[in-house]
Amino acid sequence: MRFYMLLCCCGGLLLHGCEPCTPTLKMKIGQMIMIGFRGTSLTPYSPVSQQIRRYHIGGVVLYEYDSPTATRPRNIESPEQLQALNTVLQELSPTPLLIGIDEEGGKVSRLKRRYGFPPTVSAQYLGEVDDTAVTAAWATQTAKLLEEMRINLNFAPVVDLNINPDSPAIGHYERSFSADPEKVYMHASAVIEEHHRRDRLCTLKHFPGHGSATADSHLGLVDVTETWSEQELQPYADLIAADKVDLIMTAHVFNRNLDPEYPATLSQSILTGILREQLAYDGVVISDDMQMGAIVDHYSLETAIEKAVNAGVDILVFSNNGRGVDGYDENIGATVCELLLEMVQDGRISEERIDASYQRIMQLKSRLNRF
Repeated sequence: MRFYMLLCCCGGLLLHGCEPCTPTLKMKIGQMIMIGFRGTSLTPYSPVSQQIRRYHIGGVVLYEYDSPTATRPRNIESPEQLQALNTVLQELSPTPLLIGIDEEGGKVSRLKRRYGFPPTVSAQYLGEVDDTAVTAAWATQTAKLLEEMRINLNFAPVVDLNINPDSPAIGHYERSFSADPEKVYMHASAVIEEHHRRDRLCTLKHFPGHGSATADSHLGLVDVTETWSEQELQPYADLIAADKVDLIMTAHVFNRNLDPEYPATLSQSILTGILREQLAYDGVVISDDMQMGAIVDHYSLETAIEKAVNAGVDILVFSNNGRGVDGYDENIGATVCELLLEMVQDGRISEERIDASYQRIMQLKSRLNRF
């Protein structure tokens, strides 16, 4: 087993036994990008392979269903195939690659029984049973499976409060443990602890709270101004205080009481003002998919990237799994990297801002084992 090493003295990386090097701006920016791709296997000439090598892309996200073409499989067809795919992905990258997946359980599961994976249950089911030992047992199964599949990042647990059980993005899919912040904290803690026992990273989502929404940000702008309440911050505050947070994912929700102009993912007052300063969080902030309707229907790619990074996002996610024929761009990682380089050169994003994200990401990745 190979281990990734962070050279704190110079900020450089030890790359597969090579001499320590000082990371370039392009390397730092590449680590801030996570992309989706098509394929159940890869060659050195696959677009994602080329981007990981040439642009130092820091992460990928896996799906079983390809939305633009409405076809299966996308990345997942069997346990053996998936393990082999992830092994190849890691071999492409000189630093640990974040390999992420939405494996919440229940209706939001990419590792489905049809592909030979075990059954799962939803967060709502676990909240209704309300026994953290039961939650821990199911989380152990998930974490063990992710370890076997060589997936190191789960986009779970959801810590949105189930304020609106009919919410099309949260309540409808049984993704929330409860409307009670304390119950959400207890069950989320159990999930996180079991993932950490297997060296898997977790992602709290969706900040600052999506559970009261009456619309789905996959499809368009979601305004929670009249429904959101400050109690939706409580699970984040408690988990941050307990030092249990690996990453926090933003929500593409708009709340004019928190920011009269931008949704949370693009809001400095929400991500820096509330999350960083008020809640004292200094870990990695990852965006929800930047290709969702709430973003692409209202902002250009360039504007969305600039606003998100300046707001405080450390990792930008481009699922490449959006609506219609325009929902996939095989070179999205290269495009985003080039845009960010240009923005730094033009002074629209400071190099210090890139450095801050890079250091957080490298600190996170220093906890990951290579295989």
